[in-house]
Amino acid sequence: MKIIVAGGTGVIGRSMLPRLVREGHEVFAMTKDSKSDKFLKGLGVTPVQADALDNNAVLAAFQKVQPEVVIHQLTSLGSVNLEDNAKIRIIGTRNLVDASKAVGTKKIIVQSLAFTYEPGLTPATEDVPLDFEAPNPRKINVDGVAALESAAAELPEYVILRYGLLYGPGTWYDKEGMIGQEVLKGKAKATDSITSFLHVEDAAQAAVEALKWSSGPINIVDDEPASGKEWLPVFASVIGAPAPEKEDGSERGERGASNAKAKKEYGWKPIYSTWRTGFNQLLNS
Repeated sequence: MKIIVAGGTGVIGRSMLPRLVREGHEVFAMTKDSKSDKFLKGLGVTPVQADALDNNAVLAAFQKVQPEVVIHQLTSLGSVNLEDNAKIRIIGTRNLVDASKAVGTKKIIVQSLAFTYEPGLTPATEDVPLDFEAPNPRKINVDGVAALESAAAELPEYVILRYGLLYGPGTWYDKEGMIGQEVLKGKAKATDSITSFLHVEDAAQAAVEALKWSSGPINIVDDEPASGKEWLPVFASVIGAPAPEKEDGSERGERGASNAKAKKEYGWKPIYSTWRTGFNQLLNS
């Protein structure tokens, strides 16, 4: 299968590309510049240059590749800028979908979020509405996700991967990552907010498996939603940080998500079934 990956050099893409190649697919990675060309070619992936925010450049790339499937893993996690990520989700996705329509690409797999559901007392399932009434800054994330998912659904086949909070090498939740550094400085507080985590390797594997999945949203999270009072002390211990201060209360919509649909309908099984084992892996990364 001929596949173009947007965001192929990100933390998920770098884990996903070798998997796609091993399965025998013809893989192209759409990148903004040529800095990663040598790395990509070493994996057996063909680099194609295009800025996702430039509709003409994206269209030219798609006309060149003529992909059967698009995998959208674009984010802007280098900085803590919700507007930048929303821009990629809104404009970048629009450009990918329009280019797909122009060349006849039938299927798109997109990276969405499992923590933009409306507030509730139990882990959210896929039929729970997004949190459209959220105030800013949460609203920025929700609006970006809503635009991304709506655009993706314009293609004949679309799989919306609602990922949990990513952790692992290269993410914010690593010793060298933004949150890891905050925890090391003792600035993070353990609250009652519920989080569903996802290791980057599980995110990558789910995107590959989604090539065979039916259209619609699907939560891709581990098996154990947990409060900050549970997971943060473990994370802190693993990275050698001081025990975090505990504080009662939680933020809007932090309820976790259920992976029951992914397991039941597709037999998806995370490599790291819980953050407890996944965090220990950070010691060896």
